[in-house]
Amino acid sequence: MPDFSHTYEVVIFSIGDTKAGTKMGKLQLKDLTDESILNCILWEETLNRLDSKVFRAGNQLKILAGSYNEKYNNCLISNLELIKEAKLGLSKEERDDIFNKIVVYANKIKDEKLQNFVTALLFEHEEKFKISPAARLMHHNYLGGLVEHTYECLEFASAVLPKFHKKVEDDLVYAACILHDFGKIFEYKIDMETGLIDYEESFQKEWLTHSQWGFSMCMTHGFKTVAKMIAAHHGRTEWGAIVDLNEKDLDPLFYLIHHIDDLSAKFGKTTISDLG
Repeated sequence: MPDFSHTYEVVIFSIGDTKAGTKMGKLQLKDLTDESILNCILWEETLNRLDSKVFRAGNQLKILAGSYNEKYNNCLISNLELIKEAKLGLSKEERDDIFNKIVVYANKIKDEKLQNFVTALLFEHEEKFKISPAARLMHHNYLGGLVEHTYECLEFASAVLPKFHKKVEDDLVYAACILHDFGKIFEYKIDMETGLIDYEESFQKEWLTHSQWGFSMCMTHGFKTVAKMIAAHHGRTEWGAIVDLNEKDLDPLFYLIHHIDDLSAKFGKTTISDLG
C-alpha cells in the first residue's frame, strides 16, 4: 500500500481534457523507498492551486492529501509538497559544448555536399536544437536532451564502425545519427520555466512525425540512403517507422542506425536523474 510519508519522484506528467471539458492532470510517481510506480490523477481545481513547476520530471514530492482506489495503484491527489527541485536539464555551457562536439562529427563527413547539408541545418537551427528535448516522455526528455541523445548516437557509432569487417561509409552513419531525430526541434516545445514538454501544434498540422520530416528533407536534397536510414530508425511501423525492419533484403545500414538510436534511448542519460 502506498504511504503518504514516503518521498516520490516525478516520472512523467501530462494534462488532458475530461469529457466534461475540464482539465485533468496525469502524474506518474516513483516511490523512492521501493521504486514502485504510482499513477495519479489531479482534477482542474488542484492543478490551478499548484505551481506547474512542481510537476517537472525528476522533482521529489510528498503527497499531502489524496485518496487511493481499491487496488492502491492509483491515487487521486488533492495536495502535494515539493521536497527537492530537479534540474531543468543541461546548462547552457553543457549544451554549447555538446553542440560543438556534434559539429566536429559533422565536419568528419568527407562528402562535401552531404557535409554542407548537415552543417547548414545545424547552424540554421542551432538555438532550437540546443534546447530541444529528445522526447516528451520516453527518453532524454529535458532541456538539451536532443543534443545529448544525438551526441550519444555519434559516440556509439564511432565506437562500433571500426569493428565491422564489411566496409560501412562513415559519412552516411554520422549524417543519419545527426539528422534521424532533428525534426524533433519542430515537433516538441519545452517550457523554459517549468521544464514541461508538449507537442507543437503547428508541426502536427503539417507533418506526421519527425521521421517523416527528416526523410523528406534528405530525399529532397538527394541523400536517399540517409533518408531511408532515418525512415527505418524506429524499427517497426507500429513504433513509428516508415520502413519496417521486418522487410526482406534491406541494407544492413538501416538496422545499424536503429540499434544505435535504441542503445542511446535505453542506456544513455535517459532521464533528468542521470544528469546528477
